[in-house]
This record gives sequence, structure tokens and C-alpha cells, in this order.
Amino acid sequence: MQVTSSVRPPLVTNGKTKKDVTNDICKQVEGAPSTAWKISFAMALITLFYGGYCLWTTWYMGIGMWGLNKTIGWSWDITNFGWWVGIGHAGTLISAVLLLFRQKWRTSINRAAEAMTIFAVICAATFIIAHMGRPWVGHWVLPLPNNNGSLWQNFNSALMWDVFAISTYFTVSLVFWYVGLIPDFATIRERATGIRRVIYGALSMNWDGSAKTWSRYEAVSLVLAGVSTPLVLSVHTIVSMDFATSLIPGWHTTIFPPYFVAGAIFSGFAMVLTLMLVTRVVFKLEDYITINHIESMNKIIVLTGSIVGIAYITEFFIAWYSGVPYEKYAFINRAFGPYWWAYASMMTCNVISPQLFWFRKVRTSILWTFILSIVVNIGMWFERFVIICTSLHRDFLPSSWSYFSPTLYDVGDYLFTFGLFFTCFLLFAKYFPVINMAEVKTIIDSSSEKK
Repeated sequence: MQVTSSVRPPLVTNGKTKKDVTNDICKQVEGAPSTAWKISFAMALITLFYGGYCLWTTWYMGIGMWGLNKTIGWSWDITNFGWWVGIGHAGTLISAVLLLFRQKWRTSINRAAEAMTIFAVICAATFIIAHMGRPWVGHWVLPLPNNNGSLWQNFNSALMWDVFAISTYFTVSLVFWYVGLIPDFATIRERATGIRRVIYGALSMNWDGSAKTWSRYEAVSLVLAGVSTPLVLSVHTIVSMDFATSLIPGWHTTIFPPYFVAGAIFSGFAMVLTLMLVTRVVFKLEDYITINHIESMNKIIVLTGSIVGIAYITEFFIAWYSGVPYEKYAFINRAFGPYWWAYASMMTCNVISPQLFWFRKVRTSILWTFILSIVVNIGMWFERFVIICTSLHRDFLPSSWSYFSPTLYDVGDYLFTFGLFFTCFLLFAKYFPVINMAEVKTIIDSSSEKK
């Protein structure tokens, strides 16, 4: 008996040829900015300037402008730092891990995901610098020779590990992103004239498209993917150790490293979906970012969301099983204390809402995917907020108990990163090819819809 397997849905629809791929992607770079792009860019700039004013005021007046107090010292800034680092995780995962596993569906979304990683890490770094209070001495965290007396970095500190992990992550991600852009810059160079040809020619680094050049390109891509893959696990593992190496109830737990990594991939994929769905409509890329891509990403979201849900339950079980009254109280206080609304929001957004993706009708719906991707990122922000504030606002001494409420400058510093992120992403989407033309062309023959 002959068994015939069903054909997988095409990754490129409407019978696009390699020439069509070049024309469709390049016209977004070569054409004048659309009205929608101009409005979005103006809104991003307004947000950036307002946030920049709040950030400058914070630096000028001191971090007392924030709503933090002697008990809840990390509060808003480290919440947002962890959130932005988590968002940056999907780019490396899509680019490196899925490349090593030869997943063809990554080709249309890896470029934007890589760009998102770089911009998100930059946004995360702004909170570290702002939290210092004296950003002009930020270089003191680096292992550099100095003349400031007996100033030595503490290599036993998880905060020091953050510096190395995130700077390495940013550097490798930036190189990976740029190397992938080189063949596409060469394609745009050949179509451009005047100053545009000079600029894209410099960016393409004299790419000639020979077999030897392509061989070296593919070898470098695999090496970078191999280097990047451990970073997916190590970076947010090290970020989690900022908390796990402490003695504060609710923080000193061994579940944090895998729990943070799963949560980072969870929020990162949600942000990629949010950006790609908007890009898909604005730049008319429905034939390249298909329902099949969206469904594959939603499957990863439901998997990582379920892992995060198990981690939440495990935390409560271990708090009860430990028999430590302070640990028990920390988790009871999370769920039923003054911040119960934040905990309820976290559980609803991160555990309940992703389960809707078990239904194929939901995970293949553009509207539902867009809504739930935003809901997931709201929930992941609340997760960081709950971990930090609920563990700090109830100290061992009742006389130290407090409550954190953000000020306008807290919110303004957060808005600054949104303005910075979307300003960078919109410039990238307009002047760089938002889809990897070279990689999409490699799957045209095997994964495109035939006319």
C-alpha cells in the first residue's frame, strides 16, 4: 500500500519568482516613505523626545525623581531592563537555533527579529546606565585600568556577569545581523544610482556574489549561529542570577535560570509577532509572511507559555514544601497582598491567554494573534514587576514595609525606550531590506506556491 504524506503549506504564496522577491523587497527601500510610515515615525520621535526630557531630568536631579524608596530600590528600572532583555531573545533563537535545525520558515522573519534584538538590548542598557545615578562613570563597571584609587570590579557579583553576558550578546547579534545583510545590500547597490549606490556599495563591502564568496558567507553564518546558540541560554540565565544569588524570599531559587529563559523566548516571540504583523500590512508582504509563519510562531508561544505556567506553580509548591515561613509568606503575599492585581494580570496574560492557541482557528487568525501577542508582552512586564516589587516591599522588619508607585519620570523613562525602539525599527524597516531576500530565494523552488 502506498502512503502519500500531505504537502506542507507554502512559505511563499502567489507563485513568486526570485525576481519578484527582489522587486517586492527592494521597492520598500527605494520608494518614498508612505503616509503611514511618516505618521508612525513622527509619533515615535515625539515619544523619544518626551522620554529623553524625563531621562535628562533624572540624570540632572538624581534618581530620587523616581518612585523608589529605601526598601524597593530596584523597582521600575530593573523591571524594564529584564523585560527588554527578554524581548531580545527571540532574534537570536530565530536566527541561530532555527538555522542550525534547518527550519525554512525562519527565512522571512529572521531579519526583523535580529534587528529587534539589537534595538531591545540598547533599550535595556539605558536602564542600567540610568540606575547608576551617575552615568558619566558608567565605565567603572568595565574591567579597565583606572586611576581612581582602589576601584576593582567584583567578579563574584551577578551584576558583573550581566555586563559580560549582555555586551557579548549584543556584539554577536550585531555581527550576525550585519553579515546577513551584506548580500541584500549588494542587490540594492546594483539597482541604485548616485549617492545611494555609494552608500549601499560601502555597506555591501564589495560583495561580488561569486561561489567562493557565498561559500565563505555560509561558513561564517554557521559559525556565528554556533556561537550564538549558547547565548540564548546563558544571557537570561545570568540575568536571573541577579535575583537567584540573593537571600531575599521569593528570589533565592534554582528554578529562575530555566524559568527566565523560557519567559524570555515567550515574550520575544510575542514581540516579533506584533512587529511582523504590522510590517506585513504596512509593506504589503502577505506573500512572504504567511499564515504558516504565524502559526509556527504561535506554537512556540503556547509551548513556552506552558513552561512559564508550570514554573509559576512550581514556585508555590517549593515555597510550601520548604517549610520556611518567610518563603511561604512571600508567595502568599504575591497572590493576595497589596499587589494582587499585578499577580492576577500576570497569570491571566501569561498562563491563560496563550492556551487559546491550542485552537487552530485562533492561532491562524491575524486579529487574535495580534491581540494576544500584545497581551503576552503586558503579562511578561507584570511578571518582572511582581518578582521585584512583591519580594522587596515586605521586608523582614514590618517597620520597613512600603509600597511602590511610579512617578511621571518613571513612566517617562520607560516611554523613552519605546520611542528609541520604534524610531530605530522604523528607520531599519524603511532603509534596510526588512526580509532576507537571499535566504527567501533559497526556498523558492521547494517552498513556494506554484501558479
